Amino acid sequence: MKFATLRDGSPDGALVLVARDAATALPVPQIARTLIDALARWDEVKPALTERYEALNEGRAEGVISFDAQLCMAPLPRAPQWLDASAFLNHGRLMEEAFKTPPIPYFDTVPVMYQGASDDFLGPQQDVPLRSEAEGIDFEGEFGVVVGPVAMGATPDEALQAVRLVVQLNDWSLRALGPHEMKTGFGFLQAKPSTAFAPIAVTPDELGMAWRDGRVHMHLHVQWNGARFGEPHGGEMNFSFGQLIAHAAHSRRLTAGCIIGSGTVSNVARAAGSACIAERRVIEKIDHGEIRTGFMHFGDEVRMQAHYEDGSAGPFGIVQQRVVRAA
Repeated sequence: MKFATLRDGSPDGALVLVARDAATALPVPQIARTLIDALARWDEVKPALTERYEALNEGRAEGVISFDAQLCMAPLPRAPQWLDASAFLNHGRLMEEAFKTPPIPYFDTVPVMYQGASDDFLGPQQDVPLRSEAEGIDFEGEFGVVVGPVAMGATPDEALQAVRLVVQLNDWSLRALGPHEMKTGFGFLQAKPSTAFAPIAVTPDELGMAWRDGRVHMHLHVQWNGARFGEPHGGEMNFSFGQLIAHAAHSRRLTAGCIIGSGTVSNVARAAGSACIAERRVIEKIDHGEIRTGFMHFGDEVRMQAHYEDGSAGPFGIVQQRVVRAA
């Protein structure tokens, strides 16, 4: 199934099923008014949602509307938790090499993860208001999963079974603020503005063979101001989503609707490009001895869209946002 959330003036929006071709949508308030409600009652509502989704795709459903991503909030406009990892070890190793920092202990065997803000996610075409260009404005293209309940101490295999939805996201960063916050030992706060999401969340079966081994085997195409920036492949994750979820649930339960991010999609091959500016900058420092690329300016735009390995467009839709000065 494919889900989206339309703006209706409420904090959690209105849930719709989205047709497989993303041309039409079907409101389902009689089953679940919001996506967080559907996730909380997943086993109860899944059969009815599946039936309505099949009817939508077969042209049998009544009350069908056109689907317009401009009307979308994030699929989950707010969530119980937002936990973001760094599952692509190449990204961290590049940072260590460029800045000659000591390796993080157990980096290869224990996932790195922080808890971000989950109360104010941005929609796929929503402007991004920020205070200052001097804070080092950066985008970060990622994949993520939304889980059902996960028991404390769940194994990676058990944790993977809790995946309800797969999402594509842009985890905005303010790079000038990050180093100080990391040194405090308390993790990110000001360095992480609200995260943005592509308009459509999908059940794993919608991805076919692109969902395997607890990874999204798709290219994430990123453009900055219309120019190609990179298309790294999600299959290069060193930790699977099952491992990430299990890490998050080591000492506490996860409730339905928690979101786990992959961290910046990053590939060893330089030809793949990057999914964030910081990575391009460290590659420049390593390869050329100097950083040549600056961070974003007000008015800049970023576009992200996942593609299947055959080059066809993925099911999540497009994140296309403009950075603006906060009022």
